[in-house]
Amino acid sequence: MGLLLGVLVGPANDSDGQRLPDLLQRLLGKVPRLKVIFADGGQEGVPQSLMWRCFHWMLRVVSREDSQQGFTPLPKRWTHERTFGWFSGYRRLTRDYECKPEVSEAMIRLAMSHLMLRRIT
Repeated sequence: MGLLLGVLVGPANDSDGQRLPDLLQRLLGKVPRLKVIFADGGQEGVPQSLMWRCFHWMLRVVSREDSQQGFTPLPKRWTHERTFGWFSGYRRLTRDYECKPEVSEAMIRLAMSHLMLRRIT
């Protein structure tokens, strides 16, 4: 559905794969029905056995095939790209105005709360 399960804002020089265990640690115990995590190519270096041993979740990397040319929406990955598109409607999320990562995370949670509230009313 593209709804936010967790958020982690880190420095730009850290790769997504480096920060993934920290984000998953935050999710541990909060989403009991979560079984499979779909990710982009940035998480290809994360070992599948580690994901299963530590979190009991499967990590599926959705990446573009070499034969694809131009824009082609990839299954499952399009969902989180669409969610990032929704965030572009919030001025505080279009630029990095915040000095602390905790404030950025709070702004992302606030924007997603607003989006979810609009969908249920």
